[in-house]
Amino acid sequence: MNNAVCIVPVAPIRRDRRHEAEITSQLLFGEAVELISSHEDWVEVMCVYDGYTGFCMRNQLAEVEEEIAMQPQVPLVNTWSGVMMVNEVPMHVPFGSAVPGLLNGESTWGNNRIRSSSKLVMEGAYVFDEESIRQVAFTFLNTAYLWGGRSVFGIDCSGFVQLVMRFFGKKLPRDASNQAMMGEDIGFLQEVRCGDLAFFGEADGAITHTGILLNDHEIIHAAGKVRIDSIDNAGILSKETGLRSHKLRSIKRI
Repeated sequence: MNNAVCIVPVAPIRRDRRHEAEITSQLLFGEAVELISSHEDWVEVMCVYDGYTGFCMRNQLAEVEEEIAMQPQVPLVNTWSGVMMVNEVPMHVPFGSAVPGLLNGESTWGNNRIRSSSKLVMEGAYVFDEESIRQVAFTFLNTAYLWGGRSVFGIDCSGFVQLVMRFFGKKLPRDASNQAMMGEDIGFLQEVRCGDLAFFGEADGAITHTGILLNDHEIIHAAGKVRIDSIDNAGILSKETGLRSHKLRSIKRI
C-alpha cells in the first residue's frame, strides 16, 4: 500500500505505534496519506494535505490509486455531521471530511464503494469574506477542546484554524508554531480584517496558541471549547471570567 485514505469518521495519528501513545493529530474521513513504513497492525504515514507524519492503524485506512490520493482539491462535507454510504452501510462523518475520486456521487476506494448522502462543497469554493468566514468558523462553536483533534467531535486550536482555512483554499501547516511563519505580518490590531490569524505565546517567543480574528476586538479560538472571546493589544480576555488567558505575539494575514 503506497497511498491510502481514511475509511473511518476520524482516525487518530499517534506519536508511536502503540494505542497508549500520544495522539498528535487526526485524519478525517477521506483524507489521504502516503505510506512511509509498515509494522504489522500499524503503518507510518505522511498526510498528503499538510505533510504531518505519525502512526495509524492499518485497518482504518483503505488503499487507493495515487491519482485519487494526490488530488489537489477535493469535495468536503459541508454540514456539521454528514452521512456516507460505505458499502451501503451508513457512516456519520464530520464537517470537513473529504471525498476524493468522487464521480456522479460515488467513489471506489480499494474494495470499498463510497456514496455520498451529504451536502458537499469543493475545497476553496468559498469566497474569503466576513459572512463566509463566520459561517464556516461558527460551525465549530462549543466543540470541545481536544489535544491533536481536528474535527467537530473535538479539536485543538491549530486544527480549528487549519480546517476552517481549508474551506477557502488556504493551505496551512498543522501546528500553530508553523502556521505563525505563514502570511503577511499585520502590525496593529486596529488594522485587522475578519479572517486574519492571531498567535499567542510566552516571552521566550514560543507560539503555543492561535485563533481567527473576527474584528479588532473579538477572536474565535479553541480553548476549553471553540468560543468567541475579547482581544486587545495584550492578548485574549475571557468573556466569561474577564481574565487574560493568552498573550498576543503576532497577527498574520494569509
